[in-house]
Amino acid sequence: MAADEHVRLIAGRLRLGLSPSIGGAISAFEWTDGETSRPILRKSHTPLEKALDAASFPLVPYVNRIRDGRFTFRGREVRIAPNMPGDPSPLHGQGWLNAWTVEQAGEREAVLSFAHEPGEWPWAYEARQEFVLDENGLSVTLKCRNAGADPMPCGLGQHPYFPCGPETRLDTQVTDAWTIDDKVLPVDKVPAQGRFDLRNRLVCGQGLDHGFGGWGGEARMSDPDWPYTLRLGSGDAHFFQLYSPAQGAIFVAEPVTHANAALNAPEDEWAGLGLRVLGPGEEMRLTMRLDVAAA
Repeated sequence: MAADEHVRLIAGRLRLGLSPSIGGAISAFEWTDGETSRPILRKSHTPLEKALDAASFPLVPYVNRIRDGRFTFRGREVRIAPNMPGDPSPLHGQGWLNAWTVEQAGEREAVLSFAHEPGEWPWAYEARQEFVLDENGLSVTLKCRNAGADPMPCGLGQHPYFPCGPETRLDTQVTDAWTIDDKVLPVDKVPAQGRFDLRNRLVCGQGLDHGFGGWGGEARMSDPDWPYTLRLGSGDAHFFQLYSPAQGAIFVAEPVTHANAALNAPEDEWAGLGLRVLGPGEEMRLTMRLDVAAA
């Protein structure tokens, strides 16, 4: 199947749309009831033109930002140019900016792949997304395999956007948060208290764009206007990124394997920040599950 073909999966009341040519992104995840449907993840532009307008997209082989686009790994200085307008720090890796190939597509399952050749990111890797839709929700497994001859730093995440209103609530457990500077880069690690407490809180229009540590691996979302409740889960992600712009309308709840700007820390701190180093041929994965239950 050509990379630019759209993929549609159906299971019970759930509908999933994929746009392989736009960063391997999810272009639609909807709840249907008879002739009507409503977006579980935000309604994206049609036709989809860029991943930043998608319902969700993959983060590979690192998540969030690299300070000044520079880091050092075992004597090699890596420099990466900005990749989002208005932001001096490159973010989210290469997967979201490139076309993916459809390896498999059925009624309820699909597999997309992306191969990166060494460039600014000087290591070859192979990424794969496996989508499984059932009547109760969606599972997405993102994998990254070091395809080169040298060790490679790696981290994974997913970037789902959720619609929200004044009564939308998020309920999740985190232990720590990072304050940020004017470039959305981490400054200080603080207890997740007060405005950083994510337990059963209103989540729309909060003016947050922060990383959290000690994530319990589960986040529940609800709204009196929704005909369902949502549970986001990942046993592979111990970090969590929340983006809730002050203007409201959407929020982003990201399960991620490492902290923002972790690549800028010394390598002996990487394990504590969630970064992995993959040897030649070694693979890591992150599975995200979105359970959808009728309210």
